[in-house]
Amino acid sequence: MDVRKILEYALQREYEGKKFFEDNAARLNNAAAGSAFRELADEEAKHILFIKGQIAAYDKGQLSADGVTEELAKGDFFTARAHKELLDQTVLEAMVPDLPVLRTAYLIERDFADFYENSSKQADGEARILLEKLATWERKHEALFKSLHDKAYALYNEMPWGG
Repeated sequence: MDVRKILEYALQREYEGKKFFEDNAARLNNAAAGSAFRELADEEAKHILFIKGQIAAYDKGQLSADGVTEELAKGDFFTARAHKELLDQTVLEAMVPDLPVLRTAYLIERDFADFYENSSKQADGEARILLEKLATWERKHEALFKSLHDKAYALYNEMPWGG
């Protein structure tokens, strides 16, 4: 298994995720959701820097999962705050028109997590630990968007025809 190739692929996917969140932040109907997407774009930018650092470390023979733990803690703060700010029913009702965007965000994060988990099964040592931690990182974002989507969808299902 070529760890560098996995990290390069991950880097490309993080760039794609960042662009998705940036592009959709402005088009979301709900201001809080748009703010969350901007923050997630910033989070993806941190992932990009982190993965670039891991590629550089790998090239020097110094790959280490140590830095992921600190970054994961920062991600926990984002996820907890986003849940607190976004799961208000009024906000969710306003997000109903954004259901496809929320679903896509969820699928992007799920795909990231699956990729890291599947790659970790092919790795060993520090590379395995790194990839497992990255999967955990992405699972938290996946859970956030799944929760947002599902709650907004449930409200949509209860609305009379015509919204």
